[in-house]
Amino acid sequence: MGLFDAFKNELIDIIEWLDNSNDTLVYRFQRHDNEIKNGAQLIVREGQVAVFIREGQLADVFKPGTHALTTQNLPVLSTLAGWKYGFDSPFKAEVYFVSTRQFTDQGWGTRNPVMMRDAEFGAVRIRAFGTYAFRVSEASEFMREIVGTDGQFTTDEITDQLRSILVSQATDAIAESKIAILDLAANYNELGEAIAEKVTAEFAGFGLAVSKLVVENVSLPEEVEQALDKRSSMNVLGNMQQYQQFQAANAMEAAAENSGGAGGMMGAGLGAGMGIGMGQAMAGTMGQAAAPPPQAAPPPLPQTAVWFAAINGAQVGPLDAAGIQQQLAAGQISPATLLWKNGMAAWTPGQQIPELAALFAAPPPIPGAPPPIPPSA
Repeated sequence: MGLFDAFKNELIDIIEWLDNSNDTLVYRFQRHDNEIKNGAQLIVREGQVAVFIREGQLADVFKPGTHALTTQNLPVLSTLAGWKYGFDSPFKAEVYFVSTRQFTDQGWGTRNPVMMRDAEFGAVRIRAFGTYAFRVSEASEFMREIVGTDGQFTTDEITDQLRSILVSQATDAIAESKIAILDLAANYNELGEAIAEKVTAEFAGFGLAVSKLVVENVSLPEEVEQALDKRSSMNVLGNMQQYQQFQAANAMEAAAENSGGAGGMMGAGLGAGMGIGMGQAMAGTMGQAAAPPPQAAPPPLPQTAVWFAAINGAQVGPLDAAGIQQQLAAGQISPATLLWKNGMAAWTPGQQIPELAALFAAPPPIPGAPPPIPPSA
């Protein structure tokens, strides 16, 4: 081998990309003035493809392996450059390495609650979230539609767009499934597959593919979950009478442990009473919740006051207002006659009782007398 041949071998390029990051999708190989020598060695590792671009046009794509760059394995680039008889001088081309491995642990989720109709609860708001993994399936399509001339394209530059697509399709898939809210947890795998199937076509338009999608949780608003917790607690209690007895026994045992002797017995009795009272209150509340709404009923009739009168040293009664008026007309009761009803502290003259003041103010009617003449207009 001559000196010139040895020097020529030293100039042979090695084009490769060692990725030490976890989020780089595309990396543009750095070369001075984008010049690549004839016979340069291109090393494409597993999980990569190399894309050659000349003068803005996508040319050849190389899969994993070691490639010597000649006119034989650069057919598209040779055509674009007009090399009919091969080339010996360096040529210009941009080389982009595209990572085709899976990018995992990408999160997705609804930013705001989504309204949907449930057979049991009616209209409800839900949130859903999970993770997904994606990869580049068509490097040429991905370069044309997304990357362009970006020299280092990372997942952060596209995950917002992918997340929006996922949330939209996830909402649609959950609504179309018609699965009851309380049964969603048993169908997370099926929901994940349904959502992945829906987003496949939209991801393919970017040259991407969804390799895995997981639904981690579908949740209701906090106030609805609290109501469900209360409902579950009531169902767990079961027989309320047995629960009352259990509460009373626990109260008596706790009181007996905390104090001894007569005081202990008093504490036990007090604890038992409290336990029974709490149990009865809960039973009443649950009974009211379980009972059907009462039918509309008329209000009770108004109660008339019942009076007793002291007439000639004897107690006469009970009398209502009409009875007192009759006794007034008969002369048996006068304004000074002592009267009493339940709730009064002592016997009181009728004319001093506000409720009867109107009866004693007007003269008693004379039996058989005509009514008073009405005033003229």
